[in-house]
Amino acid sequence: MSHDPQLLRQWSLLKILSARHYGATIEEMAQETGVDPRTIRRYLKMFQNVGFPLEATKRAHGCKVWTLKAGASGTPDISFTFEEAIALWLGRRFLEPLAGTPLWQAAQKAFKKVRACLSHTALAYLDKMAGRLHQTGLAGDYSEKAELIDRLMVAIEDAHVTFVNYQSLSATEPVQYELEPLGMVYHRGSIYLVATSREHRELRHFKIDRISDVAVEPFKFERPADFDLSAHLAGSFGVFQGNDDIQVRVRFRPPVVRYVQEKKWHASEQHTPQPDGTLIAEYRLTSVEEIKRWLLSFGRHAEVLEPARLRSEMQAEVQALASMYEEPAGKDAKTARANGKLVRKAK
Repeated sequence: MSHDPQLLRQWSLLKILSARHYGATIEEMAQETGVDPRTIRRYLKMFQNVGFPLEATKRAHGCKVWTLKAGASGTPDISFTFEEAIALWLGRRFLEPLAGTPLWQAAQKAFKKVRACLSHTALAYLDKMAGRLHQTGLAGDYSEKAELIDRLMVAIEDAHVTFVNYQSLSATEPVQYELEPLGMVYHRGSIYLVATSREHRELRHFKIDRISDVAVEPFKFERPADFDLSAHLAGSFGVFQGNDDIQVRVRFRPPVVRYVQEKKWHASEQHTPQPDGTLIAEYRLTSVEEIKRWLLSFGRHAEVLEPARLRSEMQAEVQALASMYEEPAGKDAKTARANGKLVRKAK
């Protein structure tokens, strides 16, 4: 939000209108927001067009003031059903990227009111439910999968055995799996189902985009009492899960050091700045598949120090990449090289 001045100005204007029970003039709003009166008028008209309960009344001497229509308590007459309050409470984690902005502060006030309406027992139950929907990022458009996702959420909540038709990237046809669904994960715009596969007798991750059908069975399974979705993903650099205990050490060069330090990329991450301006970063993971892709995005500014296996894999990737760019572009590279030889001979 801090990168959108227009949104910030509009939000500030709404805050003024919400707080001023007796209204504010256009001149007062312009002075407080630092926005031109003509822009204020345009914003007010836009607010009315989209349905905000704005009202203009005249004071003495023809002075016009603007207010948000208020209820008996002097605040906008807004109420929630329990269903809506519960949805807001469960969705509060999706607002975490707004932390530090005025929107976040207002959201916290709203959550405080929701919390006051629900008992400690109810809140504990909702927090337990929310813990089964782990988020690492915002999801894409899953409107066409809404019914399918809803069935999976029911299966997770009620611990019902579920059959899914799933087509992996390498498969030519969907395969049916018998699963014990335990939770869902949002990661880089996609949703993944975390479930025990009875065929494989292990926990696996299934990308929702690749699930074509879901059948929730009436019989239940015994959900592991100690299963925690966040703990399960603690060793992943995203959603790829392994069984190893791998210590990864990387040297980042000065051009990317600040970028790497700005964010906590993994819970186990440790940084050690070096005298030459580089940064040694350490990670404790169960799989290196995703961190390898991430490190490759830094090009020559990220060097794997250990483990040796990952360093060798990075070296192979870099060599293959260099080899690819040494050849002419396109599928007719061989023909182009052959033609080049003929031209040189003709000369």
